Amino acid sequence: MPHSRMLTFHLVDSSMPDKRSARNRRKDFGEIYGDYPPNGASMQASRCSQCGVPYCQTHCPLHNNIPDWLRLTAEGRYREAYELSQQTNTFPEICGRICPQDRLCEGNCVVEQSGHGTVTIGAVEKYLTDMAWKENWVAPIRPRVELAHSVGIIGAGPAGLAAADLLRRKGVRVVVYDRHDRAGGLLTYGIPGFKLEKPIVMQRVRQIEDGGVEFVLNCDVGPDLPFSEVRARHDSVIIATGVYRHRALMCPGVGIGGVVQAIDYLLASNRKGFGDAVPAFDDGTLDAADKNVVVVGGGDTAMDCVRTAVRQGARSVTCLYRRDRANMPGSRREVLNAEEEGVKFIWLSAPRSFAGEDTVSSVRVSCMRLSGHDPSGRRAIEAIPDADTSIDADMVIMALGFEPEDLASQWDIRDLEFTNWGTVKANFLSHATSMPGVYAAGDIVRGASLVVWAIRDGREAAEAILQQHFAAEVRAA
Repeated sequence: MPHSRMLTFHLVDSSMPDKRSARNRRKDFGEIYGDYPPNGASMQASRCSQCGVPYCQTHCPLHNNIPDWLRLTAEGRYREAYELSQQTNTFPEICGRICPQDRLCEGNCVVEQSGHGTVTIGAVEKYLTDMAWKENWVAPIRPRVELAHSVGIIGAGPAGLAAADLLRRKGVRVVVYDRHDRAGGLLTYGIPGFKLEKPIVMQRVRQIEDGGVEFVLNCDVGPDLPFSEVRARHDSVIIATGVYRHRALMCPGVGIGGVVQAIDYLLASNRKGFGDAVPAFDDGTLDAADKNVVVVGGGDTAMDCVRTAVRQGARSVTCLYRRDRANMPGSRREVLNAEEEGVKFIWLSAPRSFAGEDTVSSVRVSCMRLSGHDPSGRRAIEAIPDADTSIDADMVIMALGFEPEDLASQWDIRDLEFTNWGTVKANFLSHATSMPGVYAAGDIVRGASLVVWAIRDGREAAEAILQQHFAAEVRAA
């Protein structure tokens, strides 16, 4: 029976769906969490305290109406709960899987703060949306009217797809341009399958395409199609390219063989998952099998790399992070999963140099210590003198984060304003840029950030275009 009674957090323990054993999940790229048993989601939802001021909702970038759809779930009103959850979130089945809930909604749950264990919001969201797909509750995109406006979107990642979905539902003609052969951006080629299985992404892309959005793939704006041509084809343009240029580390030996970039490594692994031919993987360059792998970095991309290397059959996997566990930017849940799977973390460590002839054989590691706070408020770090160590490495994966590409040069544009960090300067409410009719959303504005923020930005940019050009028609639709 559904649990219509709420505030059961003192009676029902916090519980995630069963997680596959580390030994079992190391063998494949399948998702590591199963499904809730019958009634399991409603039991967990019933733990919600129905706060008068819901911090979970406040700390969700999309401001999802979490308490209300948790209550509907507790009452067994699953379809209503799903429909409420998707009103503010274009891709709830994706956010339920990959959002760092421990830093957002769940980390700010009042029940969690009171010491009773968080309400498992992300797992319930995933449960609802998976059920919605199975039961055909996910409505196709069928605009009531066709509006006389065309929008070109550059980038088929989460920001671009979220904008395309919302615009098309209102009847706007939408064309999405992307450099890859599949839509999805980092959802498709950046995030490994054990966090987000690719059929989940592809079913959402198909829905958007079936709704009338046109995808122009294998099209790299700039080299393949001038930006000026994209502007000429459409009434409005949204730049949603993301940021894919890796941050460089300047130290001796960084250019020798076997020192690879995270984006190249993850892209190759995900392409192999689709069954593609990937020469750099097939010749062993981007395959971690039977290698001592060292990953440098402490963010979510680094966690994706270490856990991918485990599944590829690495002999050992070590993660170097220059700060301590408490100050790392990645999800705590992901660190725990990686440790369960055999990854070794060396905190307060940073590479000083890489040794080897044609390919890397070892990493010289500096031991670090925390000092005062830097200008951003984070603890500063410094190397401890005469405390270097050396560890064996056949492959080093650099996961130091991403920066924007030089769009001004690549697209030959001079009227678009950029920040000092190379991101596109855009209004944070309307997402309008300095070029008339051109908007920007996602990481290309924020810098490398979370998928959920990209979704929010894409939706806001779409809403701004609709309000700018079709306020009356949008209200009628």
